[in-house]
Amino acid sequence: MELVIDTHTHTLASGHAYSTIIENAAASKHKGLALLCTTDHAPSMPGAPHEWFFSNSRVLPRFIHDIGILRGCESNIMNVDGNIDLLAVTTPYLDWVIGSFHEPVFPPSSKQEHTQALLNVIKSGRVDALGHLGNPRYAFDIQSVLLCAKEHNVAIEVNNTSLTGIARVGSDIICDKIVEVGKEIGVYFTTGSDAHFCDDIAKFDHVIPLLEKHQIPEDKIITTSTSRFLNFLQLRGRQAIPEFEHLY
Repeated sequence: MELVIDTHTHTLASGHAYSTIIENAAASKHKGLALLCTTDHAPSMPGAPHEWFFSNSRVLPRFIHDIGILRGCESNIMNVDGNIDLLAVTTPYLDWVIGSFHEPVFPPSSKQEHTQALLNVIKSGRVDALGHLGNPRYAFDIQSVLLCAKEHNVAIEVNNTSLTGIARVGSDIICDKIVEVGKEIGVYFTTGSDAHFCDDIAKFDHVIPLLEKHQIPEDKIITTSTSRFLNFLQLRGRQAIPEFEHLY
């Protein structure tokens, strides 16, 4: 299996990452990617940049080191209502928005509350993917959330960092179940390294074996081709990106 896009990466701007977007793009080129989503943490995360950082992402060139750049954000799911910490006026400047739980922003609660928050953020239409869902501190009803994600064309992230056993310990077991159920339901999967240092860009050494274990069809993994990914964004109602015309 070949993955040509990394949809979850961080730069110095996140406050606890260690590389620039130029370094991340150079690493992407070295590792054979075609597109890179830059997804720094949204403002509610400690150390994260101001809202203006994301609205000003329009100044980023569409290609750095010949790698197509998707202007994105890892937003925080704020509450049971499924609100995220980006203003509605900001999201039109972005190509790709992940919604994730983070302890400093949404302290772990009950399975029922986590489930309701995920259902509401999906239905809001404001996120393109749900990030690192395997965290055992955020138990949720996998079946109902994935059914809702399929209905609303929200991708389910398979996060390499979650599978290492170092971060979000215990995620590997839950991620396995999510992928298993996701295949049965027919959700779209996306793949993110969650790199906080450029050497970890495109690191999918745990992601690929998990997807292959469950024999996920390539047409359900939106990162297996540029056209698949960009067409998924259009499926979600986003406008085509003229600079990427040759990649559709």
